[in-house]
Amino acid sequence: MIGNALSIPPRPDGWTLDQVLALPEDQTLLQRVELVDGVLLVSPWPGLEHQRLLRKLQFAFAPALPDGTELLPGVNVRVGTQRLLIPDLVILNCPGIDTVAYPASDVLLATEIVSRSTKVQDRILKRAIYAEALIPYYLLVEPGEPIAATLFELRGGEYEPIAKSGETDIELTRPFTATIRLA
Repeated sequence: MIGNALSIPPRPDGWTLDQVLALPEDQTLLQRVELVDGVLLVSPWPGLEHQRLLRKLQFAFAPALPDGTELLPGVNVRVGTQRLLIPDLVILNCPGIDTVAYPASDVLLATEIVSRSTKVQDRILKRAIYAEALIPYYLLVEPGEPIAATLFELRGGEYEPIAKSGETDIELTRPFTATIRLA
């Protein structure tokens, strides 16, 4: 690697899921590498503000998780045969399974924390892909003053907002009850 540049050779015919999963760790160590329809989406690993917000989400969700679920940050989620995404946090409906990439059907809730480098991906592209994959819930968190969060539920193939944050927190009643303090 040179600086922060990813030293992965281009593939004129596009990338496959197996090729992305087989990339050596030293080539992806400082980058988040995702795949959408043969195209790599490469972004830097999140900064400290992002990590602190992710920690708040984990601590808020953990005690509220129902039996039969598991919370994991930053895991590979396989969406069909040509897509691999890495949500900031997922709640799975298959606790204890060890795999390189979880199928989207195992994801109850996908969470994305918007970063400067991923705004369009998180707000539009990933939201559409998660909906197409039938992931029941999508939580979008936007850092700033104040931090904003919206929980979407899949209805009729599209996400509809069902909970929005107030000044300091967001109250969830689905897919389980939880209060997430954002400030």
